[in-house]
Amino acid sequence: MNYDIIVIGSGPGGYVAAIRASQLGFKTAIIERESLGGICLNWGCIPTKALLKSAQVFEYLNHAEDYGIKVNGGEADFPAIVKRSRGVADGMSKGIQFLMKKNKIDVILGTASIKKGGKITVKDADGSTKEYSAKHTILATGARSRELPNLKQDGKNIIGYRQAMSLEKQPESIVVVGSGAIGVEFAYFYNAIGTKVTIVEFLDRIVPVEDEEVSKQLERSLKKAGITVLTSSEVTAVTNSGSVNKVSIKSAKGTQDLEASIVLSAVGITPNIENIGLEEVGVKTERGHVVVDDFYKTNIEGVYAIGDIVKGQALAHVASAEGITCVEKIAGMDVQAIDYGNIPGCTYCTPEIASVGLTEKAAKEAGYELKIGKFPFSASGKASAAGAKDGFIKMIYDAKYGELLGAHMIGANVTEMIAEIVVARKLETTGHEILKAIHPHPTMSEAIMEATADAYGEVIHL
Repeated sequence: MNYDIIVIGSGPGGYVAAIRASQLGFKTAIIERESLGGICLNWGCIPTKALLKSAQVFEYLNHAEDYGIKVNGGEADFPAIVKRSRGVADGMSKGIQFLMKKNKIDVILGTASIKKGGKITVKDADGSTKEYSAKHTILATGARSRELPNLKQDGKNIIGYRQAMSLEKQPESIVVVGSGAIGVEFAYFYNAIGTKVTIVEFLDRIVPVEDEEVSKQLERSLKKAGITVLTSSEVTAVTNSGSVNKVSIKSAKGTQDLEASIVLSAVGITPNIENIGLEEVGVKTERGHVVVDDFYKTNIEGVYAIGDIVKGQALAHVASAEGITCVEKIAGMDVQAIDYGNIPGCTYCTPEIASVGLTEKAAKEAGYELKIGKFPFSASGKASAAGAKDGFIKMIYDAKYGELLGAHMIGANVTEMIAEIVVARKLETTGHEILKAIHPHPTMSEAIMEATADAYGEVIHL
């Protein structure tokens, strides 16, 4: 019952922290109240990508003649698509079970609450409680779908992301409220398989955290695919009348009512910090997040927090990096604090979005003199051959020193290309060095070199 490290929560932050702790020789346990892998593996990152892949395959079938192939028929089997997605998630969760056994990590199922003196109580499914102790406790309890006061989720008419990926039947129409990564990914998925989709975004552009040019390109692409996009708009009420919902949407033009089978609330997430003992122990919180130092230590000795419950980008890869950093610091290793300015963000709709670093607007506001280059995929031989000419790569450099300030990509497979930029920025690579690094042809990735060449007035293929 006594451990060196206990991790509460088994998402991509928690289970990675537990594995690293075990590797470093700590006696480790992990506590999970639902399924190993947390939201990411069971209800987030992984199963959504399975849904999106099914949608992409269906799109290929519908456009097979564009590639010189004739296909007779073909329809989206919604229950089968959902079943495949759940199967992928289940397989990944079992993979985490294997990793726990391999690394000799004790898995404790139940709901945890921290107590003073390094104690942790765990209530299991039948209501019985056991107590454990640890020299170090890492909180990795993740987050859940955020609810707006006028958009309360009932799991039937107004749903969150969990219900959106496991509906029993395909809705005829859906209103997606919010156009961040979750919103646009589900909008793409449902539209691709034949559901009528409307996106409602409160701000003046979709994917508002991205560079403005990326937002504009994605809006064009989604509209071309048949999705209705309403920006500077707000859902004020949802009224159910039998089989349909009346959705009232307010904008500068006035109020309009739409009918939709389902409303998906995708307006962000809320950290899970309630009922885990923070108040009892005295762990400091601020604006719904646990306050930590650069190495995830709270104000209470022996208590740490990582992932969605601390300030920073709420992304799976960020949580994993935080978990590793936290454990290595506990072990006394010489570790560097994470650079949150070099975290890649990815959105997996079609076309995909990937970005890292400063947007053009942010770079100008920071006072940089800029060299900016763009290369459209319409000029890429590989993109033309693949039939994926939507989008571009935009590279932003400091004109004085050639520092790579940011990169913004929209197009096919760009989520697989952004890592080059993350590594380049980590190594403080200059624009001239990227320009002179020979990229393979024909590839989508050579557009990085071409966009850099454009920034320096040396572009060849434009």
